[in-house]
Amino acid sequence: MANRVHLLSKIPRSTTITNNPKNPISFPFSSSIPTTTLSQQTQSTQLNSNNYQQERYQQVENLQTLLRQNSNGAAYTLTKSIILSKSNFSSPSDLFSCFSTSPIPLQITLSEMLVSVCCESKMHHEAVELCKFLFESLVNDKQFVKVLELFNKIEKSGLRLETVMYGKAIQAAVKLGDVKMGLELLDSMKKRGVWTNVFIYNVLIGGLCREKRIRDAEKLFDEMRKRNLVGSVVTYNALIDGYFKAGDVDAALRMRERMKEAGVKASVITFNSLLSGFCRMRRMEDAKSVLKDMEMNGFVPDGFTYSILLDGFFRCGDENGAVQLYEQASGKGIRISNYTGSVLLNGLCQEGKVEKAEEMLVKLLENGLVPNEVIYNTIVKGYCRSSDLNKAILTIERMEKLGLKPNHITYNSLIDKFCEMKEMDKAEEWVKKMTQKDIAPTVETYNSLIDGFGKLCRFDMCFEILEQMEEIGVIPNVVSYGSLINCLCKDGKILEAEIVLRDMISKGVLPNAHVYNMLIDGSCVVGKLRDGLRFFDEMMRREIGPTIVTYNALINGLCRKARLMEAEDLLLQITSSGLTPDVTTYNSLIFGYANSGNTLKCLELYETMKNLGIKATVNTYHTLIIGCSKEGIEVVERLYNEMLQMNLAPDRVLYNAMIQCYAEIGNTAKAHALHQEMLDRGIQTDKMTYNSLILGHFRDGKSSNINDLVDDMKSKGLTPMGYTYNILVKGHCDIKDFNRAYAWSREMFENGFLLNASIGKELIDGLKQEGQLQEVQVLCSELNIEETDDWSSSEQLSADAKT
Repeated sequence: MANRVHLLSKIPRSTTITNNPKNPISFPFSSSIPTTTLSQQTQSTQLNSNNYQQERYQQVENLQTLLRQNSNGAAYTLTKSIILSKSNFSSPSDLFSCFSTSPIPLQITLSEMLVSVCCESKMHHEAVELCKFLFESLVNDKQFVKVLELFNKIEKSGLRLETVMYGKAIQAAVKLGDVKMGLELLDSMKKRGVWTNVFIYNVLIGGLCREKRIRDAEKLFDEMRKRNLVGSVVTYNALIDGYFKAGDVDAALRMRERMKEAGVKASVITFNSLLSGFCRMRRMEDAKSVLKDMEMNGFVPDGFTYSILLDGFFRCGDENGAVQLYEQASGKGIRISNYTGSVLLNGLCQEGKVEKAEEMLVKLLENGLVPNEVIYNTIVKGYCRSSDLNKAILTIERMEKLGLKPNHITYNSLIDKFCEMKEMDKAEEWVKKMTQKDIAPTVETYNSLIDGFGKLCRFDMCFEILEQMEEIGVIPNVVSYGSLINCLCKDGKILEAEIVLRDMISKGVLPNAHVYNMLIDGSCVVGKLRDGLRFFDEMMRREIGPTIVTYNALINGLCRKARLMEAEDLLLQITSSGLTPDVTTYNSLIFGYANSGNTLKCLELYETMKNLGIKATVNTYHTLIIGCSKEGIEVVERLYNEMLQMNLAPDRVLYNAMIQCYAEIGNTAKAHALHQEMLDRGIQTDKMTYNSLILGHFRDGKSSNINDLVDDMKSKGLTPMGYTYNILVKGHCDIKDFNRAYAWSREMFENGFLLNASIGKELIDGLKQEGQLQEVQVLCSELNIEETDDWSSSEQLSADAKT
């Protein structure tokens, strides 16, 4: 019917219309009827048909004209007349189908009129049939918001809602990302006694799986079976894919077995889902088995199948396996599409094998691949990723010689790389070249510029770019504002970042969790915990779900302020909200308790981590070893050995912590062994390393090696600072070598450092006892004290070897 109206609109009214009648009259063959009589009857039928078509055409044209003129009153009257006459249109749906090529707003207006006419005229059956037709049309046109609006109007009108209407409304809600509404509509169906079907459950299960709500999807699947609804291949495919995305491989395989037991035949999508799942999990041997199973079941792997497998090999870092797979596919005569070819080339480029990608491109071309912009954009992106911008530019020139036109994606790759390298002059130069080629910069182009200038703290340029975007009609998005907010937060400008937040909201760009995470983390880093908590509250009010990053930023901020009970409350919120604490969460808590001196709690948290299967990092052991050193060397050594067993390599901070622990107990042999291990691994020592070694020698009573350590320290360009000199003076005082202590104090003073007052008092007392009064006078003068002062008790030098 839609085609008929489409054709009618092209034929002038004066032209004879020869379309067949809608219900042609059939005559039985009889030799007794004269030929002339048959011809007259045929002509009469054709004439009637022409008149019928002409009348339909005229009524549709009149109605279209009224609707275009917004003469809705007259249009409603005409619509009602056409429907009630039933002369040229068999039903309201028949009339609506004639508007299938009309603009969507026109269709929407007419549909509302038709429903109103049907309801007003008590044509309930026609109204229901029309609504079914409308839902189908709107869903096909992806007018999902209109589907829900129509559903609500029908519901309010009191018209009977049928399964198909609910199904389309649920489909629209899920397509719009509102699975919650879809589930509410399902509950409404059940309460009203409207029969559900497999289609509805499939839509909802698919939506839940895409949101990784696999447990809720399971419940719906069980409910579906209780209602004696047999799952289709679509049902099982959604669940298998959902389990893989949730990381539950065993459950995915069990669902595949249940599919077999239910007698549901697998499809190509089933096997592709299995392949995709195993490839994401980097289980390529299992993926190869699925490929064999697929072929044994009579399915021929297509280009998309090979794209999945190629991606899997690249995830595993096996570019050789990917190349071999391509060669096997080519050997089997499988046509490699541009999409599959781009997956192969992109994988090689991501591995930094751009030259290999160029070789494979030659082979692809030899095998009949017609290169397009996507293929060459992949190569350009590869060279940009490897920072070979000269070859990226040469590739663009090559594209143009082949008659391929570089597009905004091509230029954005270069511009983004120049911004990343902070070469903003070149980035702007390429934006200019882009516009000279009549290629309009996109929002992504400007976002790269904002990020680049932001990282250079040239915020005036960032604001200028935002203004320019608005002037030329490029609407900034959440990334545009987010990049600027991120750079401001990194620079400690939280107030300015909040002003940008308010500006983006006022312009209708809604912030997401990522934007709030920047603000929360930025506030906590600069010690503005109150602002961080305020942003968190605002985030919750806007119903933006916090992520693990959100909680980690707040927990870190609370722990740094020693608000440990509140931090633990947030830990409980993480689990109650369905998220999982990670190593960052526990590292912050361990740091907080270590700073408060509660080493037992640190160790308890560490054990909890291990029990939960959360793998500790080197940073975890930094805090544990430094914080728990007072628990004794046995605890420290146990932690250190556990770290080594996890194949975590110690860094300079950790070596320094261990050297300090051994220095504290005077075990210079172990301290020097670790120092040598540092050097063997190419880890550069620092002042803290030498401070600890010097302290260890004093504790071990081996002062004869002190000078060698200081000389070695100086030879590496590590000039002793005040803390090192205080250790040297204090150490020699402890072993009653006041002359050497005084000598170090002289070097210290000459280098612009002053003795700690309590250490100075100890040295003066020692020199007095040895009768070196001249030296005493020098020290008293430098320390600005009277020789007759009543000295207070000497403070002990901190055990921590500081830089």
